[in-house]
Amino acid sequence: MTMEQFAREVMSGRRGGLAASLLRAGLWSAQWPYRIRVVCKNVAFDFRLREPFEVGVPVISVGNLTTGGTGKTPIVAFLANWFRDAGAKVGLLSRGYKSLDSQANDEKLVLDQLCPGVPQWLNPDRILSAKRAVVDGCNLLILDDAFQHRRVHRDLDIVLVDAMNPWGYGHCLPRGMLREPIANIERADLVIVTRTDQVSAEELTAIRAELVRRNHIGTVIEVSFRPSQLINSAGQTKLLSEVSGQRVFGFCGIGNPDSFERTLRQLGSEVVGFESFPDHHHFATDDFARLGEQAKSTNADLLLTTHKDLVKIHATAFGDRPLWAVQIGTEIIRGAPMLESRLWSILERVPKA
Repeated sequence: MTMEQFAREVMSGRRGGLAASLLRAGLWSAQWPYRIRVVCKNVAFDFRLREPFEVGVPVISVGNLTTGGTGKTPIVAFLANWFRDAGAKVGLLSRGYKSLDSQANDEKLVLDQLCPGVPQWLNPDRILSAKRAVVDGCNLLILDDAFQHRRVHRDLDIVLVDAMNPWGYGHCLPRGMLREPIANIERADLVIVTRTDQVSAEELTAIRAELVRRNHIGTVIEVSFRPSQLINSAGQTKLLSEVSGQRVFGFCGIGNPDSFERTLRQLGSEVVGFESFPDHHHFATDDFARLGEQAKSTNADLLLTTHKDLVKIHATAFGDRPLWAVQIGTEIIRGAPMLESRLWSILERVPKA
């Protein structure tokens, strides 16, 4: 069990016993200094004691209320491709969290493939990146993971909510997974609820009710991430139907490993083993050797991972077992007309050359 899995067990209350209860009590106390810092920062912007930087071109922010994977990368790719195809010169700005080197992290490598030709700037200083992007000719910017980064003015503030764990166990870090209190979602212009196909109708109804309580009426989009094909490090592709009925060993290093394991089972394959690593894990040779041995010992026909993990693995097999990744696409289940209308309104503000 990874530290992230252990933390989720404690935060969620699934781990019982005196030690876990005492740890939760300590984490409950530790969340308050964090919450105070968050409140102070937001008050400064809400009461205009600090002014966000105006870039001079339309800016869209895509962010989270919680830590962990909510599906930002496919949403950012969807938006970047939509605006690029509509004629905008799009630039993507992110902080470059856990970069593999000075120029790229796993999310950048995936976005390079999902939205080719769209330039990216990785820098914790988003103002500096924005200035450089505009100088280089971009007339529309997308800020990745920026709901809490309020230094840059945005024309559209989008927050993603993972239907599988929408409210981060109801507490701020480190007691729960919330980056800021649930009430702050009212600051968002749009809410995109992701992975709606992986929860029950009752759970989805409860999420909708909470969002209505937070003044989000007519501003909620619901999406699912559907597997589209398999791809390997050599750029070869396979139909999803080709793994139906096969014995699969799965692994990933993402924020929501449970979602990926469910996806593998939905492919119709027999999942004979599964291992999760910390989010943004940098794989080592020892990892490859161990995963290959595990796949062999479970008599798996192949290994499957995520696209986000594959971009860091330059191999088409571990031992004698082939390695493939599941590519996913964004499917809008509810709210497509409203989203399209908001995107067109942003496009109208793009400076003409």
